[in-house]
Amino acid sequence: MNGRLRVDGSRRRKLWRDLFNWYRKTKRRLPWRTDHDPYRVLVSEVMLQQTQVKHVVAKYQEFLKRFPTVGSLARARARDVIRAWSGLGYNLRALRLQRATQEIFERFDGKIPDDPELLMKLPGIGKYTANAVASFAFQQRVPVVDTNIRRVLSRLFYRMHLPEERISDRSAWELARKILPRNRPRDWSLALMDLGSTICTPYHPLCLECPAKKVCRSAFLLGRKKRERSRGRREPSHEGIPNRLYRGRIIEVLRHVKGNRSIDLERLGKRIKTPYRQSDEAWLRALLHGLQRDGLVKVLIAPS
Repeated sequence: MNGRLRVDGSRRRKLWRDLFNWYRKTKRRLPWRTDHDPYRVLVSEVMLQQTQVKHVVAKYQEFLKRFPTVGSLARARARDVIRAWSGLGYNLRALRLQRATQEIFERFDGKIPDDPELLMKLPGIGKYTANAVASFAFQQRVPVVDTNIRRVLSRLFYRMHLPEERISDRSAWELARKILPRNRPRDWSLALMDLGSTICTPYHPLCLECPAKKVCRSAFLLGRKKRERSRGRREPSHEGIPNRLYRGRIIEVLRHVKGNRSIDLERLGKRIKTPYRQSDEAWLRALLHGLQRDGLVKVLIAPS
C-alpha cells in the first residue's frame, strides 16, 4: 500500500457534495430503507450478513409478516424461525437474532436500545450491525463500515494498485469517523454502500462513472494487475464437497419433518448424500453434533 492519508477540508467537502448529489439520483430502492423501525432495521441487517441483497429482498417482507414484532420473534419456536429463514443460509444467524430479541424483551421491555455499546452486548450483534441500527433507525451520528465501505474508503484515500488491497479494519473505522458529515450521516453511509455495490466493485471498478473520481487517489489505477491468490486454509469438506453445504442440506431436510417427529440417521444420510455408505456414519454424526452445539438440531440417542 502506497501513499499517505489526506483528509483536508476542501477535499472532504467536495466528496460530500459529489457523493450526495449522485446518491440523490441513483440510490437503491430497498424495502428496509424506507422504514426506520428499529426492529425491522435489525432484521434486515442480520439478514444481510453474508447474504446477497437480492436474496434478502425476496425474504424480508415474508419473514416480517410471520414475526412482525420483537415479542413475536422472541416467543416463537426455534424450528419455526429456522423454517421462516429458509433460503437465506447460515441458519445460526436466525437463532442468534431470536436470542437477541429475547434479551431485548427481557432487559429493555421489548424496545431496541439506540446505544451501539448496548447493542453489541446482544447475541450475534457486532460493531457494524450495532452502528448500522443506531444510524439507520435512530439517526445517530456514528460511522458505519461494512465490506463495501471499507473497500471504497481504502481506494478513495490511499493509492491502491491491486483490486484486493485494503486498509486495516481499524483504520477504516477511524477514517469513517473522521469524514462523517454532521448532517445526513445515515444517507452518507448508505451512499458509500451503494457506491461500493454498483461502481467501486471489487475487481472491475467503473472509474469513468464514479462521482468521486476527481478526489479518489486510486482512480483508473486498479485492475491493471492482480496478485496471485494464495491457497490459504482449506474449508472442511467430505469427498470434495464443503461440510457447510451438507449442514445446509440437513437443515433443509429437517425443516420438512412434520410436527415433533424425528428422522433416523441412515435415512437422513441418504437424503443428503448419494451414495450414502456405512463408512459415512461417523462423519454424519460429527456434523449433527456440530449442529446440535449451535442449537440448530436436537440429536436423539436411539434405545439399545
